[in-house]
Amino acid sequence: MVAETKFFGTIDIEEDKIINFPMGIIGFENLKKFALIYDSDREEKSKISWLQSMEEPLMALPIVNPIDIMDDYAPVIEDELMKLIGDPADADILIFVSLSIPSDITEMTANLKAPFIINTIDRQAMQVIVENEEYKIKFNAYEAIEKMKEKAGE
Repeated sequence: MVAETKFFGTIDIEEDKIINFPMGIIGFENLKKFALIYDSDREEKSKISWLQSMEEPLMALPIVNPIDIMDDYAPVIEDELMKLIGDPADADILIFVSLSIPSDITEMTANLKAPFIINTIDRQAMQVIVENEEYKIKFNAYEAIEKMKEKAGE
């Protein structure tokens, strides 16, 4: 599938790489088809990826694996909700959270309250609001990344 995008130009994504969000995502319920875009030009692996709409060129969300900013992230998701995307085994799930990246990068936040859950087997996905009260909509991701770098000795 070929898609025009604002940030990445024309991209060609194989059909078997398209992720289907049957219910759309929060605020964009009409958009159903997305692709994960990685920055392959960088030598080091970037922690930030993009959730790019295949239907709307302007819609691309920066996302990150929540484990990269909070090593004990464990969202509570009702079993009934998981059935909506095929009830995948834990090993067949990818979880991402969206980032908000202002001009002052030290104020970058992650939305830990509304992760994207992807069934990697059949590429069905959804965005959910998790039950965990401790997860914030505006979690300071910059501080968390810096702390994890320190911990890793970088």
